[in-house]
Amino acid sequence: MNINKSDTAVVVIDPQNDVLSEKGVSWELVGDSVKENKTVENIERIFKAAKQNGFEVFISPHYYYPTDDGWKFAGTLEQMVLESKEFFRSGALSLDGFSGSGADWLERFKPFIEDGKTIVVSPHKVFGPQNNDLVLQLRRRYISKVILLGMLANLCVESHLRDLLEQGFEVVVVKDATAAPRHPELGDGYKAALINYGYLANAVLSTDEVVKAMK
Repeated sequence: MNINKSDTAVVVIDPQNDVLSEKGVSWELVGDSVKENKTVENIERIFKAAKQNGFEVFISPHYYYPTDDGWKFAGTLEQMVLESKEFFRSGALSLDGFSGSGADWLERFKPFIEDGKTIVVSPHKVFGPQNNDLVLQLRRRYISKVILLGMLANLCVESHLRDLLEQGFEVVVVKDATAAPRHPELGDGYKAALINYGYLANAVLSTDEVVKAMK
């Protein structure tokens, strides 16, 4: 896969406090994986490389609103997320209580995301981008290749990977700029994701390899 700023963009999924901060509601499940991969540091390195080398950056966030409590059913992890109020906001059109909340960006990422150039697409409500405008925003800019990273490896990242491939994009996953939950019964999500990345993605690279390719 040829990484080139003319047709390649960086897509960062859920760079938010609830999955990347020690104060986040999911830290107990994801913290060890985040620390071992140096996920926060590596996401920041990709942000820096993208901005320094003229790559467009897209954020695909995860938000839940009070009206989502009206859902009549949900999958296993969805139910956990809804019960823990992960990525919770007071309303779709309100930022009341947003700053510093679990749904907010990790503080060290804000200079990159809030620079007036980064494209923040509408939220994905489950795991993949089928219900937001990520693909539309990419296509309108003639982007055909994606550098994919963020959270969580076996859920939103893998779901974005699968849909982007089905939509005809080439995708490289940055394997150490992501992390996943470790659950005593469900298992290690990161190991599961790495296996599937290898089968699915056009390339699976480290942050070092991607930063070098972006220069």
